[in-house]
Amino acid sequence: MSKLPRHDIAKVLAERSLGRVNAKTFSDQIAAYLLSERRTAELEPLLRDIMQYRADQGIVEVIAVSVHPLTAAVRSDIERQVKKTVPTAKQIIISEELQPDLVGGVRLELPNQQLDLSVRAKLSRFKQLTTSGK
Repeated sequence: MSKLPRHDIAKVLAERSLGRVNAKTFSDQIAAYLLSERRTAELEPLLRDIMQYRADQGIVEVIAVSVHPLTAAVRSDIERQVKKTVPTAKQIIISEELQPDLVGGVRLELPNQQLDLSVRAKLSRFKQLTTSGK
């Protein structure tokens, strides 16, 4: 018996997630399926596929990685930035991930792209610009 393609699984899960679901039960069911099919290594790519499918439906999920919890003003700035990046977004869902080793700023992770607005990234770009002419 052949394996169901990951993209097809993602589509089914994404469509199911568009309705009301119990997050705990839903995640337990996904985990049980991946375990039973011996496909646990596909979890991260599957989640990216689900996020992409949802984005195609206008629901854009972004993970905001920062050193401090996001303020309302920063959330608003992130929504504006995501709207510029994905003009078809009807709904923007921001999840926070705190990373103490980040110097400052924020890194936005979308389904198939990353926007690094962290202090470290800005300093790296500045260093590249100042040393590239030598």
